Amino acid sequence: MRAIVSADAGLNPIADKLSQAGVSVRRMSYLVEDEEIYGDGDGSVLADSRECHLNRPRKGVHARSSGAAAKVASAAFEADWQAIGFDVSDGPAGQPVERLVPAQWADYFTYPSFNPAQAQAVPEIIGSDENLVVVAPTGSGKTVIGMTAVLKVVLGTGRKAAWLVPQRSLTDELDRDLDLWRRRGLRIERLSGEHRVDLARLQEADLWISTTEKFESICRTGSLREVLERVGVLIVDEIHLVGDPVRGPTLEGVLARMRDVTGGPRLIGLSATVTNSAEIAAWLRARLVTIAWRPGRLTWQLPVIAAHQDWNVTEAARTRLASTIATMVAADGGGVLVFCGSKRNVRLTALVIAAARGADVRRVRIDDADEVHEVCRRVGVGLHYKGWDHRADAEAGFRERRLDILVATTTVAAGVNLPARAVVVRDTQVGFGAVDVATVLQMFGRAGRAGAGEQDGWAYLIVDEHEHPSWRAQLTAGYTVDSQIQANLPEQMLSEVVQDRIASHRGADQWWVRTLAHHQGSHGSTPLYDAVRFLRSSEMLADAEPGGGQVVATELGRLTARLMISPEVGDELRRTLAGLPLPAGPDEAERLIIQTLATVVPKLAQAVAGDAVKPAVARLLGAAVPMQPGSVPGGSPGDLAQASMLAFTAPGIAPSGDRLIAGIPYSAMYPVLEDAPRYLHWLGSQGLLGTVHPWCAVTAADLGRRLRWRRCAPGRGAGRLLWMLEQMTDPARIDKDLPTMWQAATERGVTSPDWPSGRRPDGCALDDQAYAALLRDRTTNCRLSEYPPHAFASGPPGSVVVTWCGPRWRLTPVRRGVAEAPYPDGDPTRRGAALFTWRGDHLATGWPAVYAAVTAEGAPAREPLHRSGRR
Repeated sequence: MRAIVSADAGLNPIADKLSQAGVSVRRMSYLVEDEEIYGDGDGSVLADSRECHLNRPRKGVHARSSGAAAKVASAAFEADWQAIGFDVSDGPAGQPVERLVPAQWADYFTYPSFNPAQAQAVPEIIGSDENLVVVAPTGSGKTVIGMTAVLKVVLGTGRKAAWLVPQRSLTDELDRDLDLWRRRGLRIERLSGEHRVDLARLQEADLWISTTEKFESICRTGSLREVLERVGVLIVDEIHLVGDPVRGPTLEGVLARMRDVTGGPRLIGLSATVTNSAEIAAWLRARLVTIAWRPGRLTWQLPVIAAHQDWNVTEAARTRLASTIATMVAADGGGVLVFCGSKRNVRLTALVIAAARGADVRRVRIDDADEVHEVCRRVGVGLHYKGWDHRADAEAGFRERRLDILVATTTVAAGVNLPARAVVVRDTQVGFGAVDVATVLQMFGRAGRAGAGEQDGWAYLIVDEHEHPSWRAQLTAGYTVDSQIQANLPEQMLSEVVQDRIASHRGADQWWVRTLAHHQGSHGSTPLYDAVRFLRSSEMLADAEPGGGQVVATELGRLTARLMISPEVGDELRRTLAGLPLPAGPDEAERLIIQTLATVVPKLAQAVAGDAVKPAVARLLGAAVPMQPGSVPGGSPGDLAQASMLAFTAPGIAPSGDRLIAGIPYSAMYPVLEDAPRYLHWLGSQGLLGTVHPWCAVTAADLGRRLRWRRCAPGRGAGRLLWMLEQMTDPARIDKDLPTMWQAATERGVTSPDWPSGRRPDGCALDDQAYAALLRDRTTNCRLSEYPPHAFASGPPGSVVVTWCGPRWRLTPVRRGVAEAPYPDGDPTRRGAALFTWRGDHLATGWPAVYAAVTAEGAPAREPLHRSGRR
């Protein structure tokens, strides 16, 4: 008989009695589970679990399991028993850096010795050029293993290295870690959605640190493919995320492509422990390096709460228990990470923990970021999630132990190095879906990470009695990577066609054989051909030659791939907009486009407003958008996205403060405001292609730039001036320089790019020749006149004229500087024409002409904010 007893001194008598009775006893700190596992004499196993005593249950939940569930409970107990008895000092020893790598590389590492995990993997990196998949527990120092692979290529061969990470925040983390390399002369370029790509800097860089999505975007850009050929090694951090439903398809597409490129990069995958690592290595034609060493002990527990038919009661129990466990560990001098499934739960849980530590939170509004931050900070509690203004302060405070509890969403789980003694996972739901076992294991891996003296780790997932057996089985079994590419097949196929890697059904079959999906047994070709048919019907693929069996990407397909727009979402956007009535003016046009984006784009539709914010959302929508019968005011899908876009584009809406916009916290709006401009740019760029109605293209182009540069507070019609400033600005400095140029232009009364030719404006990064070419590509000196049944236009090379009558439109290229463009059949009372240049400028008749320049009507009811990275 064996027993695990809490290390609490109050339980010493019980532990002593058990020992005296011949029971093997091991003590465990912070033990909160209450479970008995026993056999009945015939080889079967029974398990009894009870509600966590820390929640002070009035009626304790008692659940009994048998059969397979009880055997899983026995296996979990055995794992805990072995972990408690594990002694780190019994493991393999580390090695001095200079013993394993060339002496001249030693100064590129911040530590004189490799730990045992690194000492096992580094010789594999140095000793061959094979593809490798390195599987090691979280916290074992995989970053140093990747660094060694980079140095081998950059210092040893002179080729470039690319390092892929799953999230933007991790590009910042890794960029900081490699600051020493910069001081030693290595050129490092960080690539993510928040950073523009400068081709010259990209070509000069020794190492790219990139999100998977940004790297794929570079692969899809024809002008950057030559520099890709100079990449000698591709490091893929968290390669097990190839099984992630959101990020997995893109990562699988990248790896399937890179695996078989002749003379292509070496692949180094860094993975947390997964059950089918050998299968992943075989797919990548890589050698598997499995590391068992971990810098400390890690145990996990599943404290049980009572399920209740009232969801609010269950949620309150989760919050109380998360707070109790966090304060218990922190009171003992340990750092604690508390993970929540939503931003609102982060704020709520942080406030409950703060109250438990003596803070007065009675008058704190949960949606007031400044109030929440200040009251929590005073008692050592920080908050962390995407869009939280104090995120960097919270990270620094937790690292420096000014804060000992950090409440966060999964951003921290994906690799930001914030060591903690304990991890508490409050929720089994993230957003609208259940959290997956891989994410939970990542969260657990934050506990006991080497650093700040936190070596032993304790991890907790709060579950109700119904969830308990399933979660225990999943965590005991571990994470299995399964391909997700079929859920996003049209986008991945379009990417391959754009890169000239697929041109026929045979080419599609050959590509499919290289995917993890095929490796795992999905051998049928039907999904491929269905994807090709969809891409043809959505006008993103076309026949290279009639009846020739070869396909090429259309200009719409190339635009869609380059901007990383899902073809399915893009097609639905176009179809929805094409079915709308022709707007009578810009107010209606902007409302229709914003409504369509907010309801069609899944990420925007799923943005959720908290209960406290819904009235402000409803007020804003009520002022700008007629409410639909039966809709929930402020709480329907897409409402928060609509309100966020309207708050920065609708004339007459004034913000109530820096962090509160029209009564809505800026942090709640931030994800929408970061993503929407990409879709608006996609729509605006289609004016030149004639694939959306001209009113859509002109309106979307203006809306997109007003949202992108919201910190300048541009009004309606500012899009063309912002376009001109973008063209004149150094891409590497655009976020800093464009607002300065905007301020200078508007202070001088400049409302459009239609200024006279002459010397370059101050701040213009173009040379004289490039600036003169830009002036020629404006529509400033173009002419657009309507003489039915034609419109007559003059324009620069590569421009087009699009005429319309009601919902129908027709494209006519400008040849030799002029075009005579016939109108399509349709309502002659609702006709117009627009001129689009290849570079992105436009000129229109009718109400779309309002977007030619900033007008008094379109002036914003707000002052610009001069705070970096925000409106």
